[in-house]
Amino acid sequence: MPRSSATSHELARIELLAGLPGETLAKLAKEMERQEVAPGSAIVREGEPGDRFYVVFAGMLSVTNKAMGRRGILRPGDYFGEVALAMDVPRTATVTAVSPVVVASCDRATFDAYLRPLFADDD
Repeated sequence: MPRSSATSHELARIELLAGLPGETLAKLAKEMERQEVAPGSAIVREGEPGDRFYVVFAGMLSVTNKAMGRRGILRPGDYFGEVALAMDVPRTATVTAVSPVVVASCDRATFDAYLRPLFADDD
């Protein structure tokens, strides 16, 4: 499957990222790899090492956790994967496509460079 990058326009529709300067969004977009996921496919699995951060462009995903069962649904504009990267812990949940899904993701270095500050404690 050919790799393609996200666009600044798509990233700007993600509330978390909407406040980033245009130049930062443009750089981030080049690093974000777009991916189409078929229904039933797990994108991340609970307990696995976390090495990517994801944003949802289209479709619906189910979030489940062994201890708590179904945790919720992710929709366009949502994101996931930040806990494993920000806290350096294994994946805390399994995220599975419910419908055809389009996500974009970036690696840890990109997360650290552009996104980690968005998750920093305010205190």
